[in-house]
Amino acid sequence: MDRKPHVAVVDDDQRLRTLIEEELIDEGVHPVSCRNGQELLDLLDREQIDLILMDIMMPGMDGLTCLSQLRERGNSIPVLMVTALNDEVKRKEAEDHGATDYILKPDLFERLPALLQQHLQ
Repeated sequence: MDRKPHVAVVDDDQRLRTLIEEELIDEGVHPVSCRNGQELLDLLDREQIDLILMDIMMPGMDGLTCLSQLRERGNSIPVLMVTALNDEVKRKEAEDHGATDYILKPDLFERLPALLQQHLQ
């Protein structure tokens, strides 16, 4: 049996994580939930993840710090920064840290099927 792609959803907002996870299930993907960047880093030690959807602003380890640590470890998993911040400085910072894409939260659900197809090939 083929393994479903595993997508980590990293956001401190439980309600939003649940909504994104439900959409991922509808798209035939296995969601994996993380409340912050440290949970994601711990998870990657024990589970294969194919794509990461990560918020920028989270308590503890924020998304940009986590992204930097991922890339420093040589991890090349595509990371889509999903944020409410429509901020060109943050967008540039995310790109400089190795983000694959920068998506505004209001656009995520409309763009999700195409993003999954693009990044899970």
